[in-house]
Amino acid sequence: MRLYGIPNCDTVKKARAWLQQQGCDVAFHDFKKSGVPGDRLGAWIDAVGWERLLNRAGTTWRTLDAPLRATVVDAASAKRLMLANASAIKRPVVEWADGGVTVGFDADDWARRR
Repeated sequence: MRLYGIPNCDTVKKARAWLQQQGCDVAFHDFKKSGVPGDRLGAWIDAVGWERLLNRAGTTWRTLDAPLRATVVDAASAKRLMLANASAIKRPVVEWADGGVTVGFDADDWARRR
């Protein structure tokens, strides 16, 4: 299982703590240090949809100028933005051992997946 995110993100902190409490073996991919894995981003978009993956509620989205935000209209444009701005990705992204992908942290959902 692999968890992708930014270490200082509160949701990522909660998710990592929860996984540790559950005794899960998790590899962590830090977007800030290692970047967004372009080869995985397309798979995440396919799995959950670009609308779910793009964090329109976050500070990064709100600080982008309006003309740039207006260009994000489909999976391809969202992917370009997320590759350029890792913080625009909703976090955490988890690739589960069974091949599933989730975005965000939901302890109840995660407990069912374990």
